[in-house]
Amino acid sequence: MKHLKIGNIELENRYILGPMAGVTDLPFRLLCREQGAGLLCMEMVSAKAILYNNRNTEQLLTIHPDERPVSLQLFGSDPKIMSEMAKKIEERPFAILDINMGCPVPKVVKNGEGSALMKNPKLVYEIVSAMVKAVEKPVTVKIRKGFDDEHVNAVEIAKIIEEAGAAAVAVHGRTREQYYSGKADWDIIRQVKEAVSIPVIGNGDVTSPEKAEEMFAATGCDGVMIARGAQGNPWIFSELTEYEETGKVPPRPSKDEVREMMLRHARLQLEYKGDYLGIREMRKHVAWYTKGIPNAARLREKINSVESYGELENLLTSL
Repeated sequence: MKHLKIGNIELENRYILGPMAGVTDLPFRLLCREQGAGLLCMEMVSAKAILYNNRNTEQLLTIHPDERPVSLQLFGSDPKIMSEMAKKIEERPFAILDINMGCPVPKVVKNGEGSALMKNPKLVYEIVSAMVKAVEKPVTVKIRKGFDDEHVNAVEIAKIIEEAGAAAVAVHGRTREQYYSGKADWDIIRQVKEAVSIPVIGNGDVTSPEKAEEMFAATGCDGVMIARGAQGNPWIFSELTEYEETGKVPPRPSKDEVREMMLRHARLQLEYKGDYLGIREMRKHVAWYTKGIPNAARLREKINSVESYGELENLLTSL
């Protein structure tokens, strides 16, 4: 099994769970770690929310000992606030600090944060260098191909990120304007890999071990980040590692295994988020877990009316 080293952190494999708001929470990360993910990225956290002691932020910052190593992702656009908040939380048990320069959501972009930062190379340098100086832990950055087709500047931004002292860069092969539509451009990942000497992590359209192998071959990247390909599919990480070790793709989980994983996921949600929020957050996960399963459409119709663990268990057992 090939390893990936980011700064002074050596991962046991090259497969990373990508950060997704509302998805890569603690329960889901634990499941992906159990399945063999080499690194888990948390949901993005606002540096300003930490500054103002936002009460919802503490839950986002919580890390379980069993899920390490973890990458904590901050977003913001003020180098001073970003670096000071990075220093403030450095004693927390994350291994790597990531900077979000890829989020396409309008309210984030409107504030000049997330993928909007790619339009401002000078500010990119200021944020990354300030954070690298503020903390001892490795700092990484997640970027996109560019803001839009007229401004494809991932190579330029990656060079700036390296110059500012970051330990690695993750590249999503889509522009901000694309969001998650169309096909990811893996060639831009190759271009970034050829332009910098820090590790480059490829992201976009990896949904299977074969796709990961294709991405490694096409781009020369050092690691592969799986985000939407892991939704309802924590098994992808055990499949990736097994394929790398044996050259064989393991069989997909049976219906019983899928049901047991959903119920375990639900128990973790309830444990960490309480009955009300936990069961409601499970609804979208159940839709992802059951995608492609025959007769699952009926289940997805009913899932939004489920209000307790018992109801969920009964529904999954009956179907």
